[in-house]
Amino acid sequence: MENGSKNLADEYRRLGGRRVAVIDDNLGSSRDWDGDPPDAAKFWKERIASLSDRERRDVESFLPSLDDESDEPAAR
Repeated sequence: MENGSKNLADEYRRLGGRRVAVIDDNLGSSRDWDGDPPDAAKFWKERIASLSDRERRDVESFLPSLDDESDEPAAR
């Protein structure tokens, strides 16, 4: 089964994207503390930031979680 949100998140990560998902009280968002490489930043701006809030949260749900220390940028 194809999942467009997962595909967008996977492509963003493949381009070196460093955002992490932050889920608080069932509200999702993402944080970009380390900055993205240019290709990942461009992809986020053009393909993800322009989505509706709901669609963007769906994509963010496939990013590494802030609570998952193995995927935190500082752990790499």
